[in-house]
Amino acid sequence: QVQLVESGGGLVQAGDSLRLSCAASERTFSSSGMGWFRQAPGKKREFVAAINWRGNTYYAGSVKGRFTISRDNAKNTVYLQMNTLKPEDTDTYYCAAGGTGPASSYDYWGQGTQVTVSS
Repeated sequence: QVQLVESGGGLVQAGDSLRLSCAASERTFSSSGMGWFRQAPGKKREFVAAINWRGNTYYAGSVKGRFTISRDNAKNTVYLQMNTLKPEDTDTYYCAAGGTGPASSYDYWGQGTQVTVSS
């Protein structure tokens, strides 16, 4: 039973920053890859960023250079630092654990947190 608890979403202006957090169980965080995905109503869930057990990071081209995924092992938490936010970043953001690559490879998901970027 793996629980993922997200926080950090909100309403910001274009160019602002947000940091999303996702707390997971220790065993899941330490032994599996974790990622962030986003989804707008009526759209498919898309990959944003991922980090594997070795600490290697991966990013979608649309966010590379603006977003950073990181881990805090002491807190069993993964973060997504989002800088230079754009209106097109507006989505519900979901953290995932237990996989790597596409959304279908992940076993556990958070509840989602809304990010809204106004122009």
